[in-house]
This record gives sequence, C-alpha cells and structure tokens, in this order.
Amino acid sequence: MKPCTDPAEILRATLFAARAHAGQARKGAAAEPYVNHVIEVAGILADHGAPLPAILAGLLHDTVEDTDCTHADLVVAFGEEVAAIVAEATDDKSLPKEIRKSLQVSHAPKKSDAAKQLKLADKISNLRAIADSPPANWNHARRTEYVGWAGRVAAGCKGVNPALDALFDETYRDALARLAEEMRG
Repeated sequence: MKPCTDPAEILRATLFAARAHAGQARKGAAAEPYVNHVIEVAGILADHGAPLPAILAGLLHDTVEDTDCTHADLVVAFGEEVAAIVAEATDDKSLPKEIRKSLQVSHAPKKSDAAKQLKLADKISNLRAIADSPPANWNHARRTEYVGWAGRVAAGCKGVNPALDALFDETYRDALARLAEEMRG
C-alpha cells in the first residue's frame, strides 16, 4: 500500500468510519451520529498540524473498540502505521472501566507522538461534548470527575504539539468554568 499522502485517503477513512459506526449515536442529549465525533477528532488534528497517519487514526480510533472492525482490517485497509496508532489509542474493553481509565493515565506518557496527539484531540472532543450535550444520566459529579480524569490523561500527552496542547488547555478551562457556573446557577 502506498503511503497516505492524498486527501482521498482521508475521505476513504471517513467513509470506512461512517460505515463502521452506522446506527451508533453519542451518549449526549443531542444523540448526534457517532461518526461526528471521529470526524471532529480528525478535524482537530488536521487543524493543528498533526501528521496524516494521526489524522487517519483519528477517524478510525474507535472502530476496533466500538464496532466489529479488527486491527487486521485496519492494517489491510490503511497500513500498519495507521493501525498501530489506532491500537495505541484503543482501550481493552475486557478490563473493568476503572482499570481502563487508570491505564490511560499511566500509559499516556509512553505513547508515540502520533498517539499522544490523537489522545489529546479525542479528549478535546469529549470535553466539548460533556459541556455542550452531556449524557442525561451523567450528573454534575460524574461530569466533574470526567473532566479531571481527562486532564490527567492529557498531562501525559503534552509536549508534542504546542497548538494542540493550548487547545486542550482552553477546552479544559472552559469545561471547568461551565461546571462551576452550573454549581452557582
């Protein structure tokens, strides 16, 4: 397979993700199509100068975790480099949620530069969703805990892309401010 240097690869990965996530919706009150999340993640990466393999992995990052897609499927469709970035960003769903969350924090500093950027973009998208359209069953305490945890994961991912670091910091501060306002309101 040729290296991913063509915008057609981005469109191919977008279509792959859309098909893989067909019928899935985000947990938020807006229940937007799940594929919007991975497109947002890839857009954040593209807007902040991430390399093309990271952008493609951004589109594909939840396919192995949340669909019937396998690592081998990604290797065949997009090559080992993209599949490896996705693998670094994928949680082992066989583990309990609290273990997975703890591993994200402890493993973040050990990830490749591309996977660190992907993790930051994913957390930015998730923080935006928590602030704009939180899941109905997530009370204030759960949203506050998520924001704090996202900050701990992000701390291990910073230092690769200053623009992405700054966007995370801005998004994190905004999420905290909105949660504080909600408490005052």
